[in-house]
Amino acid sequence: MLSGCTPYPEDYAGRYRAKGYWQGLTIPEALARTIRAVPDKIALVEGDIRITYAELGTRVDRLACAFVRQGLAPRDRVVFQLPNSAGLPIVFLALLKAGVIPVMALPAHRATEISHFIDHSGATAYFIADVVRGFDYRDMAAALVPVCPSVKGVYVMGDPGRGQVDLRRLAEIDVEPGEMAAILAARRPDAGEVALMLLSGGTTAIPKMIPRTHDDYAYNFRESARVCGFHRDMVYLAVLPMAHNFTLACPGILGTFSVGGTVVVSPGTAPETVFPLIEREGVTLVSTAVPLVTAWLNSPLVGKHDFSRLKYLMNGGAKLVPELRKRVEERFGCIFMESFGTGEGLLCKTRPGDPEPIRLHSAGQPVSPDDEIRIVDAEGRDVRDGEAGELLARGPYTIRGYYNAPDANRQAFTEDGFYRMGDIVRRVDGYLYVEGRKKDLINRGGEKISCEEVENYILAHPAVQAVCVVAMPDDTYGEKGCAFVITEPGHRLDFEELKNFLIGRNIARFKLPERLELVEEFPISPAGKILRRELRAKIAAMVAAEKGCATAG
Repeated sequence: MLSGCTPYPEDYAGRYRAKGYWQGLTIPEALARTIRAVPDKIALVEGDIRITYAELGTRVDRLACAFVRQGLAPRDRVVFQLPNSAGLPIVFLALLKAGVIPVMALPAHRATEISHFIDHSGATAYFIADVVRGFDYRDMAAALVPVCPSVKGVYVMGDPGRGQVDLRRLAEIDVEPGEMAAILAARRPDAGEVALMLLSGGTTAIPKMIPRTHDDYAYNFRESARVCGFHRDMVYLAVLPMAHNFTLACPGILGTFSVGGTVVVSPGTAPETVFPLIEREGVTLVSTAVPLVTAWLNSPLVGKHDFSRLKYLMNGGAKLVPELRKRVEERFGCIFMESFGTGEGLLCKTRPGDPEPIRLHSAGQPVSPDDEIRIVDAEGRDVRDGEAGELLARGPYTIRGYYNAPDANRQAFTEDGFYRMGDIVRRVDGYLYVEGRKKDLINRGGEKISCEEVENYILAHPAVQAVCVVAMPDDTYGEKGCAFVITEPGHRLDFEELKNFLIGRNIARFKLPERLELVEEFPISPAGKILRRELRAKIAAMVAAEKGCATAG
């Protein structure tokens, strides 16, 4: 296994193989099974583009050979920052087939995060789009390459900048079938090798990298597809970022491919875009998140499109309240499914056949029979069923350690290999109910934001003496960030000035605090620590009072 990664203990690995969870197949080989079974079926749709499974396999193989010829080596890490498109899974699968390990960045990440991903992983290449929503990734890449010496190439989906490689040209290079077969056979990774690295939101200022092997990740999407009832006639709508674990493999794109279904790529998230796609393409399942569910339910377009083939709406990233779950089923005429889990592994799902109280209130059950769950109190003792405690998990697709992060591993994993999720849950009759979380994170519509990371950026402002960032309630996103700031004597600071300062630090915009409160002091515990819970309560009361005034007015 790649150096810096923690392997599964051999006794556990042997058990997972013996039970058939790990099948010894790489992720591209899992796709190859589907290609052999349904070569002429449509695998990918984007606008007028329709790609069959046979065509998908050919494009992946040709591009994988091109990457080998470009000099990308086995176990090379590359930062992968492509926007949603039919090309994204082709490039992703081609990298895996060439034995290259993509680090799955999101389109919202900017120079500060990307430079860290490159430095921490030792990435040899950077994969980007040209321009998305007015932001030019080519310029960002050009600025990063001189200060990131490990990067030898920048690959662009679209028009490349100077010295950058056009992925479209690479995809057109023809390779003789015999030569292609020989190249790819020589580059086949072991199924126990790291296939990709996801990114953890984390509670510190340093994002952690989550190494997922071919064996464990294939089981991840295959088993979650099984419990969600995926089949060959599934039409899956990809709306959220396709490079995110939820959309990629929970069951997502790869789960759909595993059963021979069709993936439809949405060019946007607005009801005006999504609803006609559901009708035109006969979408049967869409994975979404709290902010989108809220916007879709409140759209005047509900009821103006044919949703008769939509069977399921799955929510992930942050808990959807029971009232909205019920409204989903009533307004869209489909079954609601809740997905709760983590990029580190554990996935819980409500099932299509679960009774209404379970669908509307729980986070479901773990997808694997061998998911080991512990719920513990502050001293690490197991609590009784029905009592709240911190969730710990171990199993055939839950990692045993982050990449090159020994300090974080000591905090995040128990000595016997359980991952500390940080979520506070109750277990009743095998179902989990999420109560909150232990870590200081803001869950903005499913995007996990480290309070400490944002605080460190704010502290760089010359007017700031001290800062504490906490979550405040929000009807659309669930939570947003509020920055409580003590200014330096004689200095002033307003919200727009702070926002523009942080934008200038090149951080992802979803991390920006969305409210500023100036205070003279923080509530402090006897041990000298800021009482974050009091600040959270303070801003929650302020938000509630403002809503009350707005309603009264």
